[in-house]
Amino acid sequence: MTELSDTIREASEHARDSKINGKVAIWVAITATFMAICNVKDGNIVQAMEEAQAHGIDAWSYFQAKSTKQTIIENAVEYLKAQKNPAFDELIKKDEAQIARYEKEKADIKKQAERYQQDYNAKNVFDDQFDMTEAFLSISIAMFGITALTQKKWLLYFACGVSVLGFILGLTAFMKISLHSDLISKILG
Repeated sequence: MTELSDTIREASEHARDSKINGKVAIWVAITATFMAICNVKDGNIVQAMEEAQAHGIDAWSYFQAKSTKQTIIENAVEYLKAQKNPAFDELIKKDEAQIARYEKEKADIKKQAERYQQDYNAKNVFDDQFDMTEAFLSISIAMFGITALTQKKWLLYFACGVSVLGFILGLTAFMKISLHSDLISKILG
């Protein structure tokens, strides 16, 4: 963030030198402010993603624990059936009922774990979108700095265009409108 504040300060100090620098200073201030707001929102999304992932891992661990218990009881039932002792019939019925209960519980746990994964994936789309927003806005701020140095009007317009793309991505992410680009996400990592 110190680089960002240095860029803003330098642009505003040189704003009196030319009309382009004045425009650059305004654009940098607006862009940096919007980027900061987007970073806060993105941080909140990342926290929610971590929570969904933790709940999903817990649910899958619970599913595995139920599966292990079920396997142990299934093995016990097989052992008791192999004994062919009528005295074990009641115990076998009880264990088979418990196996059926585990199956039902596992199905419920699996659905819950899958919901957590879907929640994570849905949030990840907007996390990626905010990351793309930050990338575009950072690039535009750097380009504004070069514009202030070179005084090229076409570079100002280009930097403004990149900034506007960042604003669009950020605003749509705030409104939960997916403009997620798999291509850009793959490039950004």
